[in-house]
Amino acid sequence: MDFVKLGRTGIEVNKNGFGALPIQRVSHEVASKLLRKAYESGITFFDTARGYSDSEEKIGLTFTKEERAKIFIATKTFAQNTTDFWAQLETSLAKLQTDYIDVYQFHNPSFVPQPGGEDGLYDAMLEAKRLGKIKHIGITNHKYDVAKVAVLSGLYDTLQYPFNFLSDERDEEIVTLCGEHNVGFIVMKGLSGGLITDSALTYAHLNEYKNVLPIWGVQRESELDEFLSYQIEAPMLTEERQKKIESERAQLIGNFCRACGYCMPCPVGIDIPQAARMSLLLRRAVAKDFLTEEARAKMEKVNDCINCGKCVKNCPYELDTPKLLRDNYQDYLSFL
Repeated sequence: MDFVKLGRTGIEVNKNGFGALPIQRVSHEVASKLLRKAYESGITFFDTARGYSDSEEKIGLTFTKEERAKIFIATKTFAQNTTDFWAQLETSLAKLQTDYIDVYQFHNPSFVPQPGGEDGLYDAMLEAKRLGKIKHIGITNHKYDVAKVAVLSGLYDTLQYPFNFLSDERDEEIVTLCGEHNVGFIVMKGLSGGLITDSALTYAHLNEYKNVLPIWGVQRESELDEFLSYQIEAPMLTEERQKKIESERAQLIGNFCRACGYCMPCPVGIDIPQAARMSLLLRRAVAKDFLTEEARAKMEKVNDCINCGKCVKNCPYELDTPKLLRDNYQDYLSFL
């Protein structure tokens, strides 16, 4: 079993973190079963967010007080002002049934909160830490510029950022900077929103980076079992796997939707993350799943696009989303 230390936090955990966003989509019973199996198999880092509906509540209902002391919980606030900050913090503590949060993160802000800022957000973090309600201050982001400022500021103990073998040189730089500045690096989007279908491949790649902690979004027991198996025998980055990575990069890298969901909701009801990736999904998943009458009706919604620009404004990857939708729709028609 491989372990990683999260920078200056001193938190040392199994290099398999549990991403609790997907458990909002399953029942309390199923969620608890997944969380307990992860814990009993050696996973001790659980990442959630106030914005993940009942994900925090499911974690809080699963673990006993004794077990809580043996795990690390990271959650997030999307507050834009101090009133919401304190309200969300208290709600998270109550839902998680805990007196403290190990890593409290600003959830994908458009800027880096600083001490003395007019928003008061970072000062609120410091006060929460002084009160013992949080132990470490973190930030999550999808944008290189924001992430780099956060790491170099010296204000953040952890950074959560997308990273996988489709990432570019700038993303590699962020990983390196985190190592140099003793900032814990928490990996999101290790499977690039589902476009990477070989988990052993991405596990082997990420295992080459000694300072990163991948968190895997888990919704099904089979998914959890897959990652637990790598604790027994970690996939190695062999020459064969490296060749496959190069092949995957040639197919996928570039102007594609990462399914982060910040473009949602669409004012006319388009399922943007699915529609904007449809060409890739048809070729990398079971195509018939996307050719049903229900799926076709969802794709037809692309024709309702009013070019409001909301999705473009909110996309952290600065994609021309309306064009992606149109292009994917035309490709979709060729499959019918």
